[in-house]
Amino acid sequence: MAANLYLSQTPCYSFRPSRKHLVRGNPNRISSSLETSSTQKHRRPADENIRQEARRHNTSQPHGLSAKYVPFNADPSSTEEYSLDDVVYRSRSGGLLDVQHDMEALKKFDGQYWKSLFDSRVGKTTWPYGSGVWSKKEWVLPEIDGDDIVSAFEGNSNLFWAERFGKEVLHGMNDFWVKHCGISHTGSFKDLGMTVLVSQVNRLRKMKRPVLGVGCASTGDTSAALSAYCAAAGIPAFVFLPANRISIAQLVQPIANGAVVLSLDTDFDGCMRLIREVTAELPIYLANSLNSLRLEGQKTAAIEILQQFDWEVPDWVIVPGGNLGNIYAFYKGFKMCQELGLVDRMPRLVCAQAANANPLYLYYKSGWKDFSPVKANSTFASAIQIGDPVSIDRAVFALRSCDGIVEEATEEELMDATSLADLSGMFICPHTGVALSALIKLRESGVIGRTDRTVVVSTAHGLKFTQSKTAYHSKEIADMACRYANPPVQVKADFGAVMDVLKKKLSPLE
Repeated sequence: MAANLYLSQTPCYSFRPSRKHLVRGNPNRISSSLETSSTQKHRRPADENIRQEARRHNTSQPHGLSAKYVPFNADPSSTEEYSLDDVVYRSRSGGLLDVQHDMEALKKFDGQYWKSLFDSRVGKTTWPYGSGVWSKKEWVLPEIDGDDIVSAFEGNSNLFWAERFGKEVLHGMNDFWVKHCGISHTGSFKDLGMTVLVSQVNRLRKMKRPVLGVGCASTGDTSAALSAYCAAAGIPAFVFLPANRISIAQLVQPIANGAVVLSLDTDFDGCMRLIREVTAELPIYLANSLNSLRLEGQKTAAIEILQQFDWEVPDWVIVPGGNLGNIYAFYKGFKMCQELGLVDRMPRLVCAQAANANPLYLYYKSGWKDFSPVKANSTFASAIQIGDPVSIDRAVFALRSCDGIVEEATEEELMDATSLADLSGMFICPHTGVALSALIKLRESGVIGRTDRTVVVSTAHGLKFTQSKTAYHSKEIADMACRYANPPVQVKADFGAVMDVLKKKLSPLE
């Protein structure tokens, strides 16, 4: 395998590791670096699409990398494993599965090689590397064919410096950043995982495996991502939603994308139980984060953060948590970068929960001694309104491995934090408000220092949650002061009346 181990790049380049990029002692001494061919710079033929172009350039380049399912956090003596082409969601003992990569094969190239490879793909339109997920294909689904990939060139989301929020709300914090995963195809981070899962389903269907469709339980964002990617691939999608518990913007997305939407008189946990029962009986592939394929896509957001900081590690990364797959995905992305030599340490992770749906927080406060599911109460952070999280074991493993913290936010705290963020130029979802509220508390208690480089992961776009924003700024939320509300001022269409209002608004600024 070692003799054939080299990785495909874009059709514009042929990337091979130079001697300095290879691990010392590696017998594969492949020379040269980025070589640009003048003939390859020419535009592809008019009757050739980008998939065909990629196929023409990549057909003779085996890479020798692989991945498989193994029981999550299994004993080293365990021999249980499954192909990624198997339709399996649980281990024989009923536990979670994890995608395990052939790390020895990946380690045949050093950290500098991987950094150069990933950096060389950013901003390209070459199939499928224009995606922030598939630009890390070798670390995601190394064996999938490019023809089977279903992608909207998701990822590559903005990491922006929240200067004013850091200065005014976080007491002069000058290195505070927001990773806006909501700037994505369907408006949430769920696209990162769904492109991987639907691509694998597309592969299975082409292999004539008995998969007729894909289904999920959802609090909104998962259903939007699933329905969009299934629609792009021509795969039927089935969505179970809790009736009257998600925003209109979230509900309309799967409807518009042609999914079969079942609005059920239960909460998310009830929907989750039903979809698991259904997928056990019908040839419908389960798309919830119980399926570890999704986490392979979601972990690329962590790699992107490092890439955007020029491979420097932030001190803290704060992630909202509901079903808890994402906190483990971020851990996994950072951990792979550390193990493969791209960085030398891990950031500390914080998982932020709504106080109305806080089983992980209660477990953390007990010293990891007493976990019990809770009945999730209504929260404006509806996507994390989950009382019995599937990935509880993954989350605990991730947090304990990096000296992580769990914090919570009340409804008033999360809505105030959301409003403060918006008033400083952002436009975020309430779930990001939960993470910001956790940051505010940790900053005020001194756990997070003024000069600590800190990243909050924003999970969805604020336009999905205009109802809650409207209610807040209209001061229509019962038992909430809405102290930062900024309602429109009703004024007669009269010059004098307008001037009176403007002078009143301007006087405090003089």
